[in-house]
Amino acid sequence: MSDVNVSTVVPVTADQIWKMIGGFHALSAWHPAIETSELEDGGRIRRLKLVGGGEIVEKLERFDDSAHTYTYSILEGPLPVRNYTATIKVSPVDDGGAKLEWSSNFEPAGLPENDAVAAIRGVYEAGFENLKKLLGLAKG
Repeated sequence: MSDVNVSTVVPVTADQIWKMIGGFHALSAWHPAIETSELEDGGRIRRLKLVGGGEIVEKLERFDDSAHTYTYSILEGPLPVRNYTATIKVSPVDDGGAKLEWSSNFEPAGLPENDAVAAIRGVYEAGFENLKKLLGLAKG
């Protein structure tokens, strides 16, 4: 199994950033690669339409609003992974800001491990960079 863990700190409270990213349906509002998100199965499945074509179907495995975390798995999609499970977590930091963490483990599929890890890391980093732009913290 391969692991990817990307984190960043933003100068807004954990509650504020969780309101932006914490819903299982919220990914299309802040990740630049996601064109739309549709919920199915009572909100436990999300169907993500990708910018430029393609689709990822994910299942919500665990959700804890008070702890600002959720875990999901990929059921189908074009990413070079299988048995993929990821967690998004927001936690407060001492200066009043928040730490965002996006971590996963998976088996590489169709690519060497280094390439699969780089692809997943790129997805996470693109999301965090765009989130910083939305918060007015980065140029672009």
